Amino acid sequence: MFQLRFTTLVEAPLTVAFDVGRVLGRPWPWALTEVATDRPHADEHRGAGGLLAQVRHTRRFHPTGAGTLVDEQVEWENRVPGFLGRLLDQTVVRRHVLGAMQAHLDLFAAAAQRRAEDVVQVVGAALVSDGRVLVAQRGAGPFAGLWEFPGGKVERGESELAALVRECREELSVEIAPQAFLGEVPLPGVVAGGAPSASTLRVWWGRIVAGDPVDHEHSELRWATAGELEALDWIPADRPLLPAVRALLDRL
Repeated sequence: MFQLRFTTLVEAPLTVAFDVGRVLGRPWPWALTEVATDRPHADEHRGAGGLLAQVRHTRRFHPTGAGTLVDEQVEWENRVPGFLGRLLDQTVVRRHVLGAMQAHLDLFAAAAQRRAEDVVQVVGAALVSDGRVLVAQRGAGPFAGLWEFPGGKVERGESELAALVRECREELSVEIAPQAFLGEVPLPGVVAGGAPSASTLRVWWGRIVAGDPVDHEHSELRWATAGELEALDWIPADRPLLPAVRALLDRL
């Protein structure tokens, strides 16, 4: 079994990168069939064709502060045994895989970046001070009474971190300094045609550098310790981020 691994950083949120990858498919002439999928984290295709007895192509998607890191692994086994099989692998198959994947990854990155410009994205801030994190309770709407991390939508042409700073200024009357990326969670919903929404919530932790938080848009603000987070009634999108926030508070 021969193997090659490729990684590329796509300047797009997790769900956008996954969905664009699904549309583009795999860059092979072999008839591969999807055998596993876990949107938006991973998928796997297998098949065979021509001189190849077996082909396996897996992709895993990892959110980062700069976008989505796509980790792809291609494995194959040819039908020719011994020295001739190894020669075939080095002179034909490996060269074909390398060339096809490089062209595919360049196309993938460009397509995902274009798609990201047309998708509404949401950013959130886990603001930390003295071993506690600022949490906010929704005052209206379908999630009234539930808790969340402050933040909001990224405007067209605006960077995610610029949106995070602006939203905290508008919602809380504070200036913040974003620090490190904490995580990303797909947001539920559908777009035209019944397809899954590609929107995500992307959260950074940060510190307040000027001002005291004011609840302009929430019914209550609270500084919570790591041990108090689990007992709060959270908005569904924010709850998966709690382990990362608790680990952050324990580390600082």
